[in-house]
Amino acid sequence: MRGKIALAEAKLRQATIGDAVIEKLLQQSGIGQVTAWVLRACVGEFSRFKTAKQLSRYCGMTPRNASSGSKVADAGLINECNKLLRATIVQAAHRLIRTVARWRMLAQSLQRRGKPPCVIVAAIGNRWVRTLHQAMKQEPKQESMMN
Repeated sequence: MRGKIALAEAKLRQATIGDAVIEKLLQQSGIGQVTAWVLRACVGEFSRFKTAKQLSRYCGMTPRNASSGSKVADAGLINECNKLLRATIVQAAHRLIRTVARWRMLAQSLQRRGKPPCVIVAAIGNRWVRTLHQAMKQEPKQESMMN
């Protein structure tokens, strides 16, 4: 099994050599090769989403509304999404909470407010995707042509 995985990773590495989106994804905090490949395959160009909220919804990381009458409630995450993409983002959120101070502090803040672990991970994933959208849409800074 490990041989098949190594072969698949080698093929993916070869296929994505020189891919600007993959290279930019790999520069972002919390993204390794597999996460970058999944995001590239499922999202494609980040610029096709006008807002970060649209990308987050596409990834299935926004809460589903279960309101009725005067009752207002959330009912977990929306169902209409690519399940592999959402699972990858959830795993990235777990990793970010463990390894990046910004996300760990947010998770601790949510935990102090009594949020359950699954809600915390979903919130981190949602905010991370939105942050990622902004980072991926930014054009690389070019040097000024003026001397």
